[in-house]
Parts: sequence; C-alpha cells; structure tokens
Amino acid sequence: MIKPKRLRFWLMVLVLAGVCVIGFLAYDNGRPFQIPDKERLFTGVEYARKVNFSPRPMIIHTITIDTHRNGIRYLVTPPDEYGSQFPLRARTTSQFLREFGVQIAINGDGFSPWWSHSPADYYPHIGDPVQPRGDTASHGKIYWTSAATVPTLYISSHNQMSFDQPNKPFNAISGEYLLVMGGRAIPDLDNSTVQPRTAIGYSNSGRFVYLVVVDGRQPFYSEGITLNELADLMITLGAQYAMNLDGGGSSTMVVAGKDGRTRILNSPIDNYIPGRERSVADHLGIYVTK
Repeated sequence: MIKPKRLRFWLMVLVLAGVCVIGFLAYDNGRPFQIPDKERLFTGVEYARKVNFSPRPMIIHTITIDTHRNGIRYLVTPPDEYGSQFPLRARTTSQFLREFGVQIAINGDGFSPWWSHSPADYYPHIGDPVQPRGDTASHGKIYWTSAATVPTLYISSHNQMSFDQPNKPFNAISGEYLLVMGGRAIPDLDNSTVQPRTAIGYSNSGRFVYLVVVDGRQPFYSEGITLNELADLMITLGAQYAMNLDGGGSSTMVVAGKDGRTRILNSPIDNYIPGRERSVADHLGIYVTK
C-alpha cells in the first residue's frame, strides 16, 4: 500500500511534469521543427530550412527563385491612400499574400508609428495608418519618398533588380542596411547584436533572387543572427548584392500552399509570442504562374 505522503509526492511530480509539457507545447505551437528541410514550392522556386547550433541556435529559411522561369512577377504593397501622410494600412504578411493573391511574400521596410510595450499596448494594429521608412513604389508609381538615408531596391517591370535608381522604377522597396555589394560584405557591419532578420539578394546576372528569414528571440530554438553573419550567409547562397529589410518581430516568410491555404514558413515572434505575426507597412510579394 502506498503511503499518503509518497502518493502526494508522486501526484505533485505528475502535475509539475504535466504543466511543463503543456507549457512547452504552448511555447512550441506551430513552429517548424529543428530539422533541415528542402522543398520545391513551385517550378523554379526552391525552399530550404537550415539548422545551426553553433555559435548559437539558429534556424535559417531561404527561398531561391530562378527568374528565367516564365511567370515570375513582383509586387510591393500598393498604397491605400495616395498623397496621404500615412499611405498604408498595416497588414500582416499573411494578409498581404491573401489580399493580393501572390504566391510568396516577406515583410518589407521599417515603418512608423510603431511601439511594442506589451501584448495589450502596441501599434500598429491591423488597419492602422502607417508610413514606410524609405522610398517606396508599386505598379510603376513612387508613392512615398523619404529623406532617410536607407538603401532602396528597385525592380523593373522586366524583373531586373538594382540599387541604383532608374528613371521610372516599377516597384521599389527600402531596407535597413546594405549587406553585400559586388560579392563582398559591406565593411564594419555589426557582428554582436543577434536578432530575427529578413534579407533579399540577387546573383551577378540577376537570374537568381534569394529571400532569407532567420528566426530569433526564441531561446533554445533560434536566437537570431548578426548583420555581418547575414551578409556572409547571402554570399554563401550566391548573392552579389543584398540588403536586409525590417527585422525583429516583423520578420516573416509566407507562401500559398498547394491546398490554397497560407503557410507561414518561419516562426515570427511579435511581443515575444512565438507564431504571432506583426502588422507591418509594406511587403514584397512574388507572383508565380503555376
């Protein structure tokens, strides 16, 4: 016969174990497994998930796009109000993908207003007015210009990418820092601050485009990447030119699944809640004709 004290002890152990398991499942809910993966999303579009454990836990998501594949088109979030001080209404990256019918989407430029004090005190909410940080164009019209000294990626109607402003850009999206120019990392990039990051780059010929999201702020899962490490990563992928976009809680990569549902490929983290998408200003979307 089990003594009452011993019975209480084992009941407490079981309760604590159950609490730990439930807590872990809640914390890990919906996150990609910490295992490498490769998948052909569409013809000419390859996804890969890489898992590093040194120098810290890090999960890297990459999409490589062969632009020679017919049917590739780009879209930067169009303005909701032309000429307004706040031309955009905040959306999550998943909402952007569904609303505009693109097959691939990542978050875009930094934006304002923005704050994040707690899950109950943050801005923007979905639909709140915001402005991008840098120059922005969509469908052949520049709808936001800025005095901020930030890099801008210009995309022509023929899918050609450049960081040099053309006379008539078709799409334009700005970022935080240049990472790679001419196949070399930009000197003196920060190599101490680890964060979730989003980046875009392209090969020397412009044929291949690389989209990258690195998860972060999630202990024992993925802590993030420095800017210098991100530049090295882009070079390893094959990028001759690259910049990072808005990061932190904004970093999100989504695709349209074969079943028509939106798939979040990474583990976004807004207000330190894994799996929670942040509402952001603009996005970069890719149409892929199936």
